[in-house]
Amino acid sequence: MSSPSVAPRHTLSSVIDFMSESELDRLPHGAIQLSTEGVVLKFNAYESQLANLKKENVIGKNFFKDVAPCTDVQEFYGLFRKGVAEKNLHENFRYHFAFRQNPRDVTVTLFYSGITKTVWVFVKPLDKP
Repeated sequence: MSSPSVAPRHTLSSVIDFMSESELDRLPHGAIQLSTEGVVLKFNAYESQLANLKKENVIGKNFFKDVAPCTDVQEFYGLFRKGVAEKNLHENFRYHFAFRQNPRDVTVTLFYSGITKTVWVFVKPLDKP
């Protein structure tokens, strides 16, 4: 008796670069793609709603300077810069977004993609399962 075939499991980090905009918008957490300079390339619907920012007002802006200046600190931007320099980044941490309109505590994952040479930022509110 042969064992059943098992499809390979894909992690989000292995497929994220190939997802369409509509697929990104269906993710159950925020997803932001940044250039190595910190410019927002993609910003999904979940993050748009969470941050109360329109996608079209964010794309093309510097995430650390223009979109979320509260992240321009060593524990966030410092990790980003180090990961970009080393072309190796996969960090998970808790963070407080100090937005005036919608402050929130979240878990953040920073992931460097060697495929696109970009950094993905995944954001999930702590009060969500």
